[in-house]
Amino acid sequence: MEVNDFDFDLPERLIAQTPLKDRTASRLMVLDKVTGEVEHRHFRDLFNELQQGDVLVLNDTRVLPARLMGVKEETGATIEVLLLKETGNDEWETLVKPSKRVKLGTIVTFGDGQLQAECTGILEQGGRTFKFIYVGVFYEILDALGQMPLPPYITETLDDQTRYQTVFAKERGSAAAPTAGLHFTDEIFQELRAKGVGIEFITLHVGLGTFRPVSVDSIAEHTMHSEYFSVAKESADAINKAKAQGGRVIAVGTTSARTLETIAAANNGKVVPSSGWTSIFIFPGYEFRLLDGLLTNFHLPKSTLIMLVSALSTREHVLNAYNTAVAENYRFFSFGDAMFIKPPKRKES
Repeated sequence: MEVNDFDFDLPERLIAQTPLKDRTASRLMVLDKVTGEVEHRHFRDLFNELQQGDVLVLNDTRVLPARLMGVKEETGATIEVLLLKETGNDEWETLVKPSKRVKLGTIVTFGDGQLQAECTGILEQGGRTFKFIYVGVFYEILDALGQMPLPPYITETLDDQTRYQTVFAKERGSAAAPTAGLHFTDEIFQELRAKGVGIEFITLHVGLGTFRPVSVDSIAEHTMHSEYFSVAKESADAINKAKAQGGRVIAVGTTSARTLETIAAANNGKVVPSSGWTSIFIFPGYEFRLLDGLLTNFHLPKSTLIMLVSALSTREHVLNAYNTAVAENYRFFSFGDAMFIKPPKRKES
């Protein structure tokens, strides 16, 4: 299967540049994963698509204000540093612009000297490792100096930085938001719980690799970036119980889907309390061990994310849905509308 098999025409005007005033005001496309039937709804209609005993699994990662603007100590040149992954002892893997200006030993200063960083390693595609030097608490300094790392396809300024953060964000460490979760509010959670729908949280820290294009022609040759995940015992037990009692497991976002399937693949379809790194690549032909349905936003052409969505249904159903979304002027990507890949309803007892 080729990467070009997942291409579609997307007008630039459909890329949502700003969030809607109301988190719940987006449209919702409902795609029957078996038949391919498409229905047009609003996000609040998700309530009617879920049944008592179902469980929604959301990613509670918290986006770091990880974009830092500094100056090269030697020349005063402006350097942008995006924190990607902490490797220990105040060292981070980062993405740097312009990377050609940063060699081994280069010192970059941020915030009038509040924070300094020395380049300790050269990575691929403009990556660098930095050792940070500071006095105080690193994350407090980062909150003061850093900016929210918006995806490259968002070119407008975000006035309210909290809108690129879910209302349930808790575990800091992500380079990007789990954007399917941006639609939820505490009120919606209360309504779903009152209906008997379980709400469980897991963690996967999204890496910048989620935005990088697939650079090979054949899907089988692509290697996924590695991301850190963790699942607590309480959540694992609740998900397993719901599944055992006939409830449907619905992942909110591809990050939740990848975490669940990583664990289930290694544990005979069960979720166990665990943490570690995953580079799972889900594309058509993959056999899902746990997941029944998926709530997600609309993704980039030829991306690993649209491949994952296609694996849960079929490539033909998903591309037809995407072409319909374009024709119906749905809003795409992080601040855009949502899609529910709907599994068959279970019989009510």
